[in-house]
Amino acid sequence: MRKDIIFGLRPVIEAVEAGRELEKVFFKAGLKGDLAHSLMNLLKRQDIPFQFVPVEKLNRISRINHQGVIAMISEITYYNLSNIIPTLYEHSEVPFILVADSVTDVRNFGAVARTAECAGVHAILIPSKGGAMIGADALKTSSGALHTIPVCRSENLAGSVRFLKESGLKIVAASEKEGELYHQADLEGPVALIMGSEDQGISPALIELSDTMVRIPVLGKISSLNVSAAASVLIYEVLRQRSVR
Repeated sequence: MRKDIIFGLRPVIEAVEAGRELEKVFFKAGLKGDLAHSLMNLLKRQDIPFQFVPVEKLNRISRINHQGVIAMISEITYYNLSNIIPTLYEHSEVPFILVADSVTDVRNFGAVARTAECAGVHAILIPSKGGAMIGADALKTSSGALHTIPVCRSENLAGSVRFLKESGLKIVAASEKEGELYHQADLEGPVALIMGSEDQGISPALIELSDTMVRIPVLGKISSLNVSAAASVLIYEVLRQRSVR
């Protein structure tokens, strides 16, 4: 029997109520009933992402009688962003938060996390829905960094970035074509660096919240770096500017 899943309505409810970390919950499309409705409301309150899928997908995950619901057990423990920022200020640290906006490729995400951990980034903020599932592939690519660096999951990414801004962090958005050259931008002080997905970039809502946009020059025929390579350049530029103060 697989140890990375929980199946059945009541077992999943009990797992959530017990504080078990869940990565995502899959419901059979069209599933109804009071118990299913109660579970969905519970997941919403706990900011645990869920999705309706064809029953064939559930059957591919497990042939056991799943009652139309399968929960994927999280490989990591998620942190609360609203607790991290005050703690950093209390310890006289200068916050550096990485925001991964809909970065869906698990290996890219793992590589980003590895770089972030090596550079001393304090936490990674991701959306509850629309980002990479943090499973075995992401953990392997991160070389264990995802067990070390705090990862915060948000149902409302724009709201969380607004919280960072109101907490005194400069919101820096990475762009392929717009903004200052990254090494000319002022990246000192508390910073939240937003990296977008390679296909869609950063969402308009987060662009609107940004204080500055930065770009990495691309001189070759390929139009852009992948997100893990771009994140490495920008993360270490923040580190460089901090080290020369």
